Amino acid sequence: MNDLIDNAPPVTRQLLIIEDDAVFARTLGRSFERRGYTVFLASNLEGAALLVKQHAFGFAVVDLKLDGISSGLDCVRMLNLHDPSILVVVLTGFASIVTVVEAIKLGACQYLAKPSNTDDIEAAFGNIAGKTDVSLTNRSTSIKTLEWEHIHDALRESNFNISEAARRLGMHRRTLARKLEKQRVK
Repeated sequence: MNDLIDNAPPVTRQLLIIEDDAVFARTLGRSFERRGYTVFLASNLEGAALLVKQHAFGFAVVDLKLDGISSGLDCVRMLNLHDPSILVVVLTGFASIVTVVEAIKLGACQYLAKPSNTDDIEAAFGNIAGKTDVSLTNRSTSIKTLEWEHIHDALRESNFNISEAARRLGMHRRTLARKLEKQRVK
């Protein structure tokens, strides 16, 4: 593991996750807690700004697309203005070259496309200088993962109304309910 992460003083092991998907944020947070991080969650710019005033963060994971008027880029800017030494990784399911460049300009150390797991994010924290030998297709996404992400997006867009999400997905409500039961997050 990277010396920066393994030998960091305790205060720098504090991680801020800015993510409006509460289930994903809690799951990611628990995974990082198992790795020894102290995790704080915020769902928007305002919540993140309050936490940054109260705690000294060494790491942050920011979702690019947040509900509401602020974006993940606003959060990256705020974190960099507050403390440029915070290692910020931006996650998104909507990657584009423009947003990658803008996130890096605003202070992010890395930018990862979803789905990314805790290993990917922690590696990004330790790889702030970048590498030139990264393969362009290092991990394929399964059909089941893509389906689950699509279902989850429809649920979020319909405020977790199963009937409305099923209508948007073009499937019967019971079919959607069965799929959700199989993928229950604990």
